[in-house]
Amino acid sequence: MDRAAAWELLTEYTKNESLLKHALALEAAMRAYAPKYGGDPEEWGVVGLIHDFDYEQCPSAEAGHPFKGAEVLRQKGYPEYLVKAVLSHADYSGVPRESPMEKVLFACDELCGFITAAALVRPTKSVLDLEATSVRKRMKDKAFARQVKREDILKGAQELGVELNEHIAFVIQAMRGVADALGLRGTL
Repeated sequence: MDRAAAWELLTEYTKNESLLKHALALEAAMRAYAPKYGGDPEEWGVVGLIHDFDYEQCPSAEAGHPFKGAEVLRQKGYPEYLVKAVLSHADYSGVPRESPMEKVLFACDELCGFITAAALVRPTKSVLDLEATSVRKRMKDKAFARQVKREDILKGAQELGVELNEHIAFVIQAMRGVADALGLRGTL
C-alpha cells in the first residue's frame, strides 16, 4: 500500500477540493480506527483515501460509482480485499460488508461529511471545538446537510457495534489531527 500512489490516483480522477478533503477526512478516520481492529493504519488509510476516487466522474450508481472505480483498481493491481472494501461502502453495490475495514469505511463515510458540515456552521468554523453532542443535535435537523444519509450514519455505528456518540467523538478526534488539510481549523 503506497500512499503516494493512492494520492496520485485520487488526484488524477478528482479535482473538486471538497471531494479531496472528504478523502483526507476518511483517510484520517480509517487510520485512527485501524489499530482498534488490528489493522495496518497505512493500508486502511489508503482505502479511505481512494474509496470515492471515481465519484467526480461517476457520481451515482447509474453512472457507475463505485463499479468503474473497482475496475480501475483491479487494472492497477490493487488487492481484491481493498477493491471489495471500496465496493462494499455503497449499499446498492450488493457487496456485503464483512471485514472490520469494510465496516469502518461505511461507518465513517457519511459521518465525515456530516462532521465537516457541522464544523463549518460553527462561529469558529472549526472541528477543534466541535463536540459529538453538537453533531447529534444537527442530525435532528433534517434541513441541515440534507444530502447526508443519516440512516447510514446510524447503520454504520450499529454495524461496528459502537455507541453513536462514541463513534462521532472518535471520528471528530481523528479529523482534528488533519484540521489544517481539511480547512477546518477555522479561527482557532
